Amino acid sequence: MLLYALDKSLASEEGFEQVKACMTSPLAKLVIWGLLSALLYHLVAGVRHLIMDMGIGETLEGGKLGSQIVLAVAAVVIVLAGVWIW
Repeated sequence: MLLYALDKSLASEEGFEQVKACMTSPLAKLVIWGLLSALLYHLVAGVRHLIMDMGIGETLEGGKLGSQIVLAVAAVVIVLAGVWIW
């Protein structure tokens, strides 16, 4: 969906105006926020796994703490993304 919008917006000035008008609707903003939220959570969890590959937080207690930190950081980043989009 986003690649199609990018292609259409770069094709012509009229296409850009159409995409701009479509992206201002609340439904489009919600969809973009949902996709961005999934991507940001995946990014934060991936950083956690890279840290675990270095040998940090491999115990059961460290894994539980790491998952709580991932949820907290992801929640903050997702809220900031929502503020930026809306």
